[in-house]
Amino acid sequence: MSTDYSHADIGIVAALPMELSAFLGRCERPNRYKAGGLVFRGGRYDGIRVAVVEAGMGFVRARKATSALIDGHSPDWVLSCGFSGALLPEMQIGQIVMANSIVDQHGQELRQTLNAASNPAGGLYVGRILTADEMIRTVDEKRELAEKHGAIAVDLESLAVAQIARERHKNFMAIRVISDDMSADLPPEVLSVVGSTGAIRFGAALGSLVKRPESAKEMWHLRGNAKAAAESLATFLDGVVHQLCTGR
Repeated sequence: MSTDYSHADIGIVAALPMELSAFLGRCERPNRYKAGGLVFRGGRYDGIRVAVVEAGMGFVRARKATSALIDGHSPDWVLSCGFSGALLPEMQIGQIVMANSIVDQHGQELRQTLNAASNPAGGLYVGRILTADEMIRTVDEKRELAEKHGAIAVDLESLAVAQIARERHKNFMAIRVISDDMSADLPPEVLSVVGSTGAIRFGAALGSLVKRPESAKEMWHLRGNAKAAAESLATFLDGVVHQLCTGR
């Protein structure tokens, strides 16, 4: 009996390559291919078949990528994973957020059945995630969104992934990691330097350095936070992947 290598036990939708790079680095027999304008990566994680699609940033891209992931790999589970912004002042870089509800800024909501409880001391928060229309850069914006939507973290993709997973009758979970907290605004250059696919726009980066030289230090600090967040997410996903596939 031949093995169906196209089928994945777990499919993961991420916006940026950096978000899942640490996790994929732990996979055996890694592979990469392009299809339909999307980048797919995957491999075996202790024998568990994992497929990751890099969606790019935003709602529309996430919907397209989730559909393509399900069409190509028919995973038993679909996960929305990646970076998120903290909406609680006590949250720290690298802490994990799991969604029991996902909302957007237009009144849409999907609730999730989740057998997990918050453990802030252990770096885990469970609650509502807000999928925003655009990147949220300032602390004031975060405070306003937290109050208005009752959310504890914000991203750009999770609701889109959840909607497609529900439409396609797939098990779903949103697991995000805090990459920017509420201690300071993100540098204004982040909106122009980071492209919609997560690629660095070198022309914009050079222009930012000319206009505001101190932005180099801020962007380097942001990169360090992102790297630390990706490592934290990889460690948490190790346990999740094994739990979801126990008893296969």
